[in-house]
Amino acid sequence: MRRVLFATLRTSLVFSARPAALLLRRVFASAGSETAEKLNRYAPAGVVEFRNERYGVEPDMLLDVYRPGSLSEPLPLLYWVHGGAFCGGSKDELAGYFKLLASEGYVVVGPRYSLAPEHRYPVPPRQMMQALAFLLANAGRLQIDPDRIVLGGDSAGAHIAAQIGALVTSPAYAEEVGITPTVQPAQLRGLALACGPYDLKLARGASSPVGRRFIQVVLWAYSGTREFLEDPAFATWSIPDHLTSAFPPTLITVGNGDPLRPHSELLARTLQGLNVEVETVFFPDDLQPPLTHEYQFNLDSTEGQLFLSRLTSFLARKQETTT
Repeated sequence: MRRVLFATLRTSLVFSARPAALLLRRVFASAGSETAEKLNRYAPAGVVEFRNERYGVEPDMLLDVYRPGSLSEPLPLLYWVHGGAFCGGSKDELAGYFKLLASEGYVVVGPRYSLAPEHRYPVPPRQMMQALAFLLANAGRLQIDPDRIVLGGDSAGAHIAAQIGALVTSPAYAEEVGITPTVQPAQLRGLALACGPYDLKLARGASSPVGRRFIQVVLWAYSGTREFLEDPAFATWSIPDHLTSAFPPTLITVGNGDPLRPHSELLARTLQGLNVEVETVFFPDDLQPPLTHEYQFNLDSTEGQLFLSRLTSFLARKQETTT
């Protein structure tokens, strides 16, 4: 499988990122089915679901809502963006995780967004901002407390969630990207970011040939240009370059064996330098076996359960914080 993938990436990148991006989508779909099956074993009963709520006119503009059936009052919102390297992944893969978090007393929303290469940056963050507008407009029906919102995401979804946080808290950045925020900074209580990529400069430093080609496929497909590192329009993709001290309190995690680990470490250092409240769930270099990408969804592991505990604790503190 690895040899076939490597050969396909190498050949297709002579002309276009599209064939390799679509192959990656199939690989992510296969892995996502396994993830969904494992997470569904942890899904509790008694969670109310609103599936495929339409938040916009495009076919992909759908979202799922989960809330505890035993509670009828407005609840804090956890808005979680799925990963998949911008060209794959699905909200449906994480339904078990969302139900588990909803049972803790939250409205949990998993949105779908349009994927590369058919759709390019900044379509996903623009859609995610539209989905937030939809949720606020329907807060009464969905019993959401609009003043207690935490954004979360994993992998590519962590990048999108972090970008939403930056757009909401930096008017200059929002103007540069061309996306108008649909929530106010005071409504955004925090961010929870798992295993994300955040910085274009680090994209130059992948340690293996496969890693370099993977990054080339993903960011070429997402940006629409082979020379994405030199494209001024794509430079706004880099989150650390556009942060301010108004960025929300943030929980960041990554595995010690994740090739994207330097991104999370850089993001944490940058936020700390701005005196933003930051919590990290990082692991020793020598932890064995190494924790790979998206370790947090392995709830059969001690480390997966550790992050879940830290996440629910973070959510509880953020919903209690007054603004």
